[in-house]
Amino acid sequence: MDDDVSVNLPEQLQMIERETKRLGFSMPSDRQTGSLLSTLVTAKPAGKFLEIGTGTGLSTSWLLSGMDGKSSLTSIEIDDKYQWVARQFFEQDKRFQLVAGDAGEWLRNNQSMKFDLIFADAMSGKYMDFHVAWNMVAPGGFYIGDDMLPQDNWPENHQPRVDDLLGFFETSHDCQYTRLAWSTGLIVAVKT
Repeated sequence: MDDDVSVNLPEQLQMIERETKRLGFSMPSDRQTGSLLSTLVTAKPAGKFLEIGTGTGLSTSWLLSGMDGKSSLTSIEIDDKYQWVARQFFEQDKRFQLVAGDAGEWLRNNQSMKFDLIFADAMSGKYMDFHVAWNMVAPGGFYIGDDMLPQDNWPENHQPRVDDLLGFFETSHDCQYTRLAWSTGLIVAVKT
């Protein structure tokens, strides 16, 4: 079985991949993570979803491809250079809202909101303001974090942050979780 191929690629994926490469974006979500995200949002009809770290919109394309017409996706990206790609491909999709700004600030200002799935693909929501993001996951909702396996582009001394996050899930009493040594290393948790 080829782990890098999905039968149902999002329509815009290859164009976004080309633009991502052209811009030199060094932390894109891969097709394996995207396929998992698409599958998980499909399990939540009329769901509310949050993506922390839009980047160029690669994972956005997967999330939108799995969502039904009554679902909504809020995606946060601070870097104008990358968010314009996602805006170009998805701004006409009424299910999608792109927030341009600091994810940590947005999380702290919107703590009362609840989501059926949060994909944390940035430092905020995963290592900074993690507990704010975790509290925004609705009961039965998913929290997905990627890049749990060592990466060439990790900042110096990053492993302790990863260990702390994984330690939270290992000792938490309000979730069921699975660590996947697949793709870039994923944590998939369900709020109980």
